Formats: sequence, structure tokens, C-alpha cells
Amino acid sequence: MQTISDTFTIRAAQVDDVALILDLINELAAFEKLLHLVIADHALLKDALFGATPACECVLGCEAGEPVAFALFFHNFSTFLGRRGLYLEDLYVRPQARRRGHGKAMLSYLAALALARGCGRFEWSVLDWNADAIGFYEELGADVMPDWRICRITGSALETLALPAVRAA
Repeated sequence: MQTISDTFTIRAAQVDDVALILDLINELAAFEKLLHLVIADHALLKDALFGATPACECVLGCEAGEPVAFALFFHNFSTFLGRRGLYLEDLYVRPQARRRGHGKAMLSYLAALALARGCGRFEWSVLDWNADAIGFYEELGADVMPDWRICRITGSALETLALPAVRAA
């Protein structure tokens, strides 16, 4: 646990936090108007965070001991740098705890973690309509990469793309 101020701390999530993390994920999805896309459940999240081969990590930001924020992240790799990076999948601060520096504290914590782990960079995505977040990230020194777009393939399109390789196996 890292104490940020008299009232705000950041700690690694524990297995007992899975239900809380899932609640926070759903709150974030509702904020982003994407709740209809959430299929994660307790079992999937527990395995992703605490299974035999964890896919990601999570930290919780707590105000006066009460979790009010979460950050879920994992390592990626930069072929150009030849080093791994830290990728922030989601950062969320509950509305009642915003504008108190918690988001910045969470990002600072993760930046320090990235450096401690020898990462060459720290990255995340932001929705193009979220002007407040974009401005906040730019104030922190982040470059919002206008020339890059995220490509995503899921569901039946993913299955169709995989089919030739599956048949060849």
C-alpha cells in the first residue's frame, strides 16, 4: 500500500476485491455508455487477475479506507524500444471522489511502477469525445496520438479470421 495523502492510499487488489472491481467496471462502462458490452463476470475477472497465469493487475485507490478508484493494467511490448511497456486498460474514479487529485495520483503510481519494472513507456487510450480527460492527460505531459487508431476484432469476425489457422492446425 502506498499512502498518497492523509486520506488517499493506493493498494494492490486482492482476490476478495473481485466483486468490487466488477462493480467499478460496470460504473465505468455506464459512464462511457458501453454497459451493453460488458460480459465480464466474477469468475472471468478472478481468473484474469488471480488465476494460474494472470492476464492483468489492478490497484485500488481508497479515500479514508473506502475504494473510490481503480486502475486495471498489463504489460505490452514495444518492438521499436525492445522493452516492455505498461498499458493502462482502464482508470476510473467514482464521481463523488473526482477533482481531488486521485486520478493524477493513480497515474503517477503507475508511472513509477512502469519505471521500477524497466518499462520503456506507459500508454492508455481515451475516447475522442472525452474532452475533459484529454485535457487532463495533456496537462500531465501525455501525447494524445492523433495519427493512431485502435483496431479491434471480436466475436464472429474474430472466429472468421481465425478459421484458416484453425483448419491448418
